[in-house]
Amino acid sequence: MAWYAYCIGEKQAFPELARHRKPVPLESVHGVSGNQVFLYPASDLAIIVSEHNAGDGFSQKAGVDHARVIADCFQHSTVLPFRFGTVFNDDEALRKSVRSNQRQFLSNIDKLRGKTEMHLKIFVDDCCPRDLVKHSGTESVGKEYLTTLRETASRQRERQTRARAVAFQMHRLFMPLDEEVSCRLTESGKMVLDIAHLIEHKHVERYQNKFATTSAMMRECLLQLSGPWPPYHFVHRLTRSAHHAAPHGAAVGDLATKAGIPVAHHVPAMA
Repeated sequence: MAWYAYCIGEKQAFPELARHRKPVPLESVHGVSGNQVFLYPASDLAIIVSEHNAGDGFSQKAGVDHARVIADCFQHSTVLPFRFGTVFNDDEALRKSVRSNQRQFLSNIDKLRGKTEMHLKIFVDDCCPRDLVKHSGTESVGKEYLTTLRETASRQRERQTRARAVAFQMHRLFMPLDEEVSCRLTESGKMVLDIAHLIEHKHVERYQNKFATTSAMMRECLLQLSGPWPPYHFVHRLTRSAHHAAPHGAAVGDLATKAGIPVAHHVPAMA
């Protein structure tokens, strides 16, 4: 039987597994394709899975179902999310993957215990409006081409400086345990900073209050907040070195379907 995998949790967080060595249904929780979700015991870990038929495809709703199951489990345990679409061909493939990565899984759970992710999205006016950008390439030759290159490089530096300044300001205001930042430009002429902050779960209310005061203070920016989420981005960072170990994309990592953003540590260059 093939298993669709959602996340890894702590076995002790699920009393249902105390007297069982076989998969146990997670009551009232259904996942991808409406299938019953099970707790699959593996030493000190619980793998959250559901049955999977090889011929089943994945709809857009499946991504939402995947994230919902992880969120449900996050209410009970520290979790390490699997990527959307992770499938193990049979019991042996699942057990083998867990055995080969068990030490790292337990270490990562220990590092993320009691922590959660908050997601900030910040819209900032572009300091270099696109209608002022000159076209390069075949439309510019010789001295004009070199001038265009210099102007483009200068605009890039200005954008990066602005983005780093905003990211630094957010770090100073919220003081997260860790962070992931990415930046992009929109067609409407805005720079968008996506910032994931790792914080102590017990400080969520304090973080939300800080967001409210920060939004009122930074009138030149539009701020959006979501969370608390399972620490998708930070699981990804902890497990980059282990991605080769799990079959069929089964490495534990961030859930791009839910976060919807490319992630880079620090602010990358923008086109």
